[in-house]
Amino acid sequence: MSTLPHDPMRSPKTSDEATPPSPLRFRLMVGAGTLALVAGGLFLVARAAAHDNDVALVTLPKDVSVVEARATSYRPHRRYVATVEPWIETKVGPQLISAYVDTVLVRPGDVVKRGQIVATLDCRNASAASRAVSMQARALQAQQTALAHEAARVAELEHGGFASPNEIEKRGAESAAKAAELMESEAQMQRASREVSDCVLRAPFAGEVATRTVDPGAFVRPGMAVASLIDRATVRVVAEVPEGDFPVVAPGAGVSVRPLAALQAIQATISRRSPAADLSTRTVHVEIDVPDQARALPVGTTAEVTLEVGEPQAATALPLVATAIRGEKATVFVEKDGLAHKAVYPVLGERGGQIFLGPALAAGSHVITEGRALLRDGDHVHALLVAWDGPGPTPVRMAGARP
Repeated sequence: MSTLPHDPMRSPKTSDEATPPSPLRFRLMVGAGTLALVAGGLFLVARAAAHDNDVALVTLPKDVSVVEARATSYRPHRRYVATVEPWIETKVGPQLISAYVDTVLVRPGDVVKRGQIVATLDCRNASAASRAVSMQARALQAQQTALAHEAARVAELEHGGFASPNEIEKRGAESAAKAAELMESEAQMQRASREVSDCVLRAPFAGEVATRTVDPGAFVRPGMAVASLIDRATVRVVAEVPEGDFPVVAPGAGVSVRPLAALQAIQATISRRSPAADLSTRTVHVEIDVPDQARALPVGTTAEVTLEVGEPQAATALPLVATAIRGEKATVFVEKDGLAHKAVYPVLGERGGQIFLGPALAAGSHVITEGRALLRDGDHVHALLVAWDGPGPTPVRMAGARP
């Protein structure tokens, strides 16, 4: 048998390469790895299960805010939007002639007296025409006087037979015709005089200047306004009410008027009511006279008119946010012994951010405001009592409430 030649570069075999692992050792290694994997999985499962919440969230108390229902009385009312108007208002401008504006002597806010000059117009043409008509009238008057004397002298000659009746009648007719021409001329002179007086625009009453619409140099025609005047020593609060409220807005009924331009409401009575409704809107015109000697109310502004009707009745008051209104019913959640109870009550009315329910809701009941949208009947709640004096509640901590 031949032998292979010895390779000096080849290293000798180690003991591991020479001896393979036994089957028992291999099985032990595989089993240990499997146990390690199983133990790690069990550890992870146990850790995840430790953070699970076994309590249903629906059974936990919900944080809510509650207010105490108040016993009060409610009286139905009507509210209308009205306009503050002046007692008298006029627009000052020419009525007969067209001319250029010469001067405007007032500004908005000025106080004027009756007859005070507001503006003047350049009426040189009108003045010249007036003088021409006046001279013509004087000439006609002289002619008529002469014809009248002549007719009288001719009539005297009739007794001596020196004048015929026809001639006398003719002279009388000429005198009467000239008298008619004179009267026509006098009428034209009066018209010309009125046109001249129309050149000076005066205040028809004592009041205040509301607007100034033109300045000197502008050309105005009859009907155009140079300035407007108002008298607001007494203002008229004007409202249009629905036809169904005709019986409750009788003259003499007490109302509360709150002008938006004033700081407080004014107590007044209805002064007059139209006997007919507007055909297009089916509303009735109502006026309320409000004395304003201090002239504190600007006209043309808005006012709210409140009128109480019917008799006061017992009610329970709540903030408007505590209810869900549908038709004439209101749904509320009442907190009692840590539970939310859903209830429905009749609505009497609302005013100023408050709602008035029937007295079936007992005064002092804790009605839920905030958090009510997520509640169901019978839910557990944790209540925080809040105080309310008006539309906006103020938090007040309730005994036993969580911080």
